[in-house]
Parts: sequence; C-alpha cells; structure tokens
Amino acid sequence: MNDSQSLSSSSADSGSIATADQNVGRSRRSGGDGGQTLGSEPTSRRWRDVFWLGIFVIHLVGLGFVLSVLGLNRFKKMDRLKIDRYMQRVLENRKELTETYWPFYALAGGVGTLLGWIWLLLLGSQANYMMKVSVHILTTYLAVISVLCFWGEQFFWGVAFAIGAALQFFYVISVIDRLPFTMLVLRKAVKMVWSLHEVIRVAYVFMLVMLLWMGLWSFGAAGVVASSMDDGGRWWLLVVLSVSLFWTGAVLCNTVHVIVSGMVFLVLIHGGQEASSMPPNSLIKSLRYAVTTSFGSICYGSLFTAAIRTLRWEIRGIRSKIGNNECLLCFVDFLFHLVETLVRFFNKYAYVQIAVYGKSFNHSARDAWELFQSTGVEALVAYDCSGAVLLMGTLLGGLITGTCAGVWTWTKWSDRVIMVGSTAMLMGMVLVGLAMVVVESAVTSIYICYAEDPLLIHRWDAEFFNQMSETLHQRLQYRSARAREVLTHSRFDAQMQETLPI
Repeated sequence: MNDSQSLSSSSADSGSIATADQNVGRSRRSGGDGGQTLGSEPTSRRWRDVFWLGIFVIHLVGLGFVLSVLGLNRFKKMDRLKIDRYMQRVLENRKELTETYWPFYALAGGVGTLLGWIWLLLLGSQANYMMKVSVHILTTYLAVISVLCFWGEQFFWGVAFAIGAALQFFYVISVIDRLPFTMLVLRKAVKMVWSLHEVIRVAYVFMLVMLLWMGLWSFGAAGVVASSMDDGGRWWLLVVLSVSLFWTGAVLCNTVHVIVSGMVFLVLIHGGQEASSMPPNSLIKSLRYAVTTSFGSICYGSLFTAAIRTLRWEIRGIRSKIGNNECLLCFVDFLFHLVETLVRFFNKYAYVQIAVYGKSFNHSARDAWELFQSTGVEALVAYDCSGAVLLMGTLLGGLITGTCAGVWTWTKWSDRVIMVGSTAMLMGMVLVGLAMVVVESAVTSIYICYAEDPLLIHRWDAEFFNQMSETLHQRLQYRSARAREVLTHSRFDAQMQETLPI
C-alpha cells in the first residue's frame, strides 16, 4: 500500500521537478567525475574506453588488408593472388572481374554523397519540408520496391520489403499525434545548427573521409561479388563486410555527433556564439577530444546504440496502441522494461556528456538518463520522435541509392541486383546519416541543456521554452493519470480475488 501511495505522489508531484531543480545542472556542469569540461582551462583529459579503441583500430587495419586482397584477386585478371584454391568446395565457373561491379558501387557512393550534400545545403530553407516528405513517402517507396522484387521473382526480398512497409505504416500511425511536437523540436535544432556554419563544414569533411573508406570497401565488395564462390559464400562475406561498414559509419557519425553537440552545448551555456565568455577555438578543442581521448567511447557506443534505439521506438509505438489485450500487453511490457534497462547504459544522449565532460560511454549514458529521470524530462524525451524521423530520412536516402545502383546492375547482370543493391543501400544510408546526425546532435544537446537548466533554453528562445514546458506538463499529467488508472485496476482485481470463494 505504501508503494502505491509513493508511486501516485511521485507521479503527481513530478510536474514541478523540471523547474525546481535547476541548481543540480549547474553542479553537474563542473564535470562531477573529475573530467575536464569542454570550455574549461586546458588540462589533460583521460583516455576513455581504450580497449574498444584498440578493437576498432585492429578491425579497421585487418579489414583493410582483407578488402585489398579480395579486390586485387580478380582485378583485371582472374585469381591473380591464387586464393581460389582455398575455396574448392564453393567454386563456380564465372569469369567476372572486380571492375565489372566496382562502377555500380561508385555510382552508389556518388548518389549517397549527393543526397547528403543536398540535405546539408537545403538545411536552412527546406529542412522541415524534407523531413515531412521522408515520413510520408517512405512507406510508399518500400511498398513499390516490394512489388518490384515480386515482379523480379525475388520472393524473400519482396516479403521483407512488404513487412518493412507495414511496420513503417503502423509506426507512423501510432505516433501521428507526436509529430507536431517532433517537427517543432527539429525546426529549432535546424535553426541552431544553421547558425553554426563551421559544424556544417565538419560534416562535409567527414562525409569525404567516409567516401574514401568506401572506395576501399567497395573494391573488396566488388571482388566478393565477382568471386568464384557460390551465392551462399558471397552472402556470408558480404554480411560480414556490411556489419563492418555499419560500425565504421556509426563511429564517424557519432564522432560528428560529439563535435556538434559539444559546440551546441557551449553556445547554449554562454548565450550565443558571439558571447564574450565563449571559449576560443571551441570547435578545434571539440574535434581534438572527439578523435583522441573520447574516440574509444565513441567506438564502444556505436556498436549498440542504433539497434537499441530502433527496437525501443518500435516497442513504444506498439505499446501505445495495444488497448486492453492484457496478455499481449504483459509480453510487450516485459520487452519494454528490458529495452529501457539497456537504454540506461546505451543512449545517444551520452555523446553530449562525452563531448562536454570527457566521461566514459557507460558513465555518460547513465548520468544522462539519471538526469532526465530526476528532472522529469524523460517524459518529454520519450514523447519526442525526432530520432525516428531522421532515421526515416536516412532510410529513404539509402533506398534511393540502392535503387539507382540496382537498376544499373539489372541492365548488366540481372542475377546480381539484390546483392549489389542491398550493399549499395547501406552505403547510401551511412553517407546520408552523416548529414542527418548534425541535426540529431543539436536535438540531444537541447534536451540535455533543458534538463540541466531550463533557463538556458529560455534565454535562447523563450517561445520554444514555453512550448517545451507546456508539453512536458501535459506528458507528466498523462503519466500520472495512467499510473492512477493502473493502481485502481490493481486494487479492484485484488478486492475481487478476496471476495471470490475458494
């Protein structure tokens, strides 16, 4: 009974927490774990998560060697390095070379880079329109690709894209009431990023770095597609290469995330980029920390955060539309609490703490989540779908890239369409994601600043502060009402069990 009362009172009183506990944020900004704050006097930061930094570097060097061997083995000459003899069980009589398929990947890299650059160029004027298009057109695009796969007798991929279209449709329906607030947050994040021209240039540079790595990656992937292995062997190798590309792309995206979020945090803390208190060379410091002392934390977090975030979005969307199906609700609640536990240690808000305080990844993720829960801002973060909207734009960019490469492949080698198209799609997603992460970084920094000291947001944009505060109040009221409803049902069920004869 005491637990029920404490739950009800904490839900009812949490509406005042967000504005009453502002001093907590000021003490947190001093770098409570002994790490150096981004804007403080220059002292040496400790290297964090060095083990994962070593793993990533070893993986990169080893994979670079493997990619070179796979590509060179069939470059202008079949079995140049005489490694086909190690594949006797899976040989096929095919005479393609690496350069047969490498141009298809070159097209994918060009299209992905073009889409990413277009996004950055139109960020200030058409970003809101582009995000709305991404949300509404993705379902249709997935459905069309599904039909094309069935038409080409690729039944597995037809079913996969059809399921993707259905999941996308039901997710958008489940969060349709959240989209107005989400678009508001994204517009304000775009406003912040567009005023920091140097971070846009950072995104361009990292996109070029990723494109250079993709040149080597696609060289090896083209060698795999042209190899003498059967389709099963090719697919296994391509899956391994794709996982590596995903991790490498996520590391570069999150490095940009750390750089941009550090800059946005400083701008909000100091009241503008032109403020006299703004530390000099802030971007250079943020970049240096991101690629040195904090790079191990970025490598570690990049392995898990994307998958956990996507799973959390889907479960939240399903959970909100289940209704009174208690059996299904119980199962989904179990999954929800499991994912929420993982989110405590793997979330994108950790990158702001990494940028500003130089903490380890798990420490940063835990501190960020505890900050949200102690101030009630977690209710606002859970209501916001900005990450999902940006992911939809990333997926759409990847699909367009994969379609372009797949169509060209179909005109030359129709039996390699799915193999080339799917890997080209991943290349496009990574390149477009490097553009999208600029906005996502601003979103995470805005929420961290709002949780640490709401007056920071009020000083930057008073109208936006009022809209955030109103939405937070509504969400806390909704949670309080839902908690009371659950408690009422629990008491009723307990009373019914007591009155029923045994």
